[in-house]
Amino acid sequence: MPEQTSEGFDLAVIKADHEIDVTREYCPMTFVRTRLALDRLQSGQVLRVLMKGDEPRRNVPRTAMEQGHEVLGMTEGADGITSLVLRRK
Repeated sequence: MPEQTSEGFDLAVIKADHEIDVTREYCPMTFVRTRLALDRLQSGQVLRVLMKGDEPRRNVPRTAMEQGHEVLGMTEGADGITSLVLRRK
């Protein structure tokens, strides 16, 4: 069954304009790399961030929202990798 957010987006089919993998990074580099990727996008474009661990799962979406970006959704796979989908402000 596809993961959905409260807004009804099906995260499995959202086409990201860019994707980064920070599964081997540690905080604060997880958000530093995410922020750099967001800065390269145009307003309204979508970024998918693959990350692993509790700290990035808490901090990356929170910090992105604090900077005005939209969190479209977040899902965790059986492999422990979390997929976070963000829309640039």
